[in-house]
Amino acid sequence: MKQFLFQENYPLFTLEVEKRETSFTSVDQIVEFLKARIDENNMARFIAVFDHFSHTAALEFGQIGEGILAAKNIIFCFGITLPNPQAMALRPRSIGVVELAQTFVLTFMEAPMPLANVAMESWARMVRDRVHLGEMPAQLAHTH
Repeated sequence: MKQFLFQENYPLFTLEVEKRETSFTSVDQIVEFLKARIDENNMARFIAVFDHFSHTAALEFGQIGEGILAAKNIIFCFGITLPNPQAMALRPRSIGVVELAQTFVLTFMEAPMPLANVAMESWARMVRDRVHLGEMPAQLAHTH
């Protein structure tokens, strides 16, 4: 087995949405919303939902960060090409949705395909569907 960097490193995108900024009240509702966006996209294919919280909670030595109430990944693929075997390491895509006491946190790894990033960022931003007067919507943070 070889270990190497493929197309350098892929940074994360994270969006924190205060619960008062959204009409969604649960991780499940947000995941269903994201699934609908995936289903209506002609280049994306839904694969599965992974309940990371339940999985980790069920492990003998599983640890869940303080304040995390729920955590799921929606798994899908934008793979419109398969140029080489190494591309498989970058797929499928996943958006993590975590519930904290006052916020939902959506996070995903940057994809090598700009079109996929635009779609995932747009879908994440749609979760913030309530804007309060006098407030600017927070931007999606690009972290390394």
